[in-house]
Amino acid sequence: MGKGEYLPLEKRRLRRCLIFGVVAVLLLIVVLAVVLGLTLRQQTDDFKTTFISRCEEFKGYDCQKIWGAFEQAYVGRDPCKVPTEAYDPFIAAAPFKPACNRMMFWSKTKDMVHDFTEKRDCFVTLEDTVLGSVADGLTWCGKEGSSETFTTGCPGWTDCENNTVRSFWNRASAAFAEAACGDVTAMLNGSITTPFSPLSIFGSVEVKRFNSTRMRNLNVVLVTQKNSVSNCTNASLKDLQKELEEGIKYNCKEVTEAQIEDCSSDPAKPCGACW
Repeated sequence: MGKGEYLPLEKRRLRRCLIFGVVAVLLLIVVLAVVLGLTLRQQTDDFKTTFISRCEEFKGYDCQKIWGAFEQAYVGRDPCKVPTEAYDPFIAAAPFKPACNRMMFWSKTKDMVHDFTEKRDCFVTLEDTVLGSVADGLTWCGKEGSSETFTTGCPGWTDCENNTVRSFWNRASAAFAEAACGDVTAMLNGSITTPFSPLSIFGSVEVKRFNSTRMRNLNVVLVTQKNSVSNCTNASLKDLQKELEEGIKYNCKEVTEAQIEDCSSDPAKPCGACW
């Protein structure tokens, strides 16, 4: 007869409880692991679906190829160690035809600019091309040792210099600016003390890539309101002029926000008459 049969009833019950407890904990760990895996997969699938659907709004692109080139830039990487050149294959997979004389850049005027370009087919911003549209307003990153795309827990814009999203926009903005041709427009904010900031993407990336062999003029539209603190004589705009390559002419015009809104709501008004 085994020794276990002589154990008091209470001890045998305690041992069974311990065994059941260990089994329950193991089952819970397995369930949580499965749920976490499914959640991460769902994040990837949802992000990919959004990316692909936006890409498919543009004709003539292999959106699965573009997704693959985009994803390889960050998947499996430390989200703070994604250099801008990691997106080079994406840029190569998503070429776009420059819209000479219609390219619009912006700084601190995103909502105003995109409201205008949505209603009027006068200008094209980066976010109106396949390069920018696929990621506009989205957050994403990878993690070391994972093949998934994460949409939460990613570093913010200023948390680290080479984070996934910041590197993307720096690279895409560079490509858009390098293609700028003819007469180019930039809509800047006249309600702040420095409409042109050398630290902005427009100042640190785009302006530095304007090429006088392709680009004739930079026309600044300075959006003003009743409480505006800047005008076309602002010191920061003089700095902008100095940043331009010789051969690129510079113009600045103060335009009220109300005037831009009126023009965007009137499809009969010629684009050139908006300011």
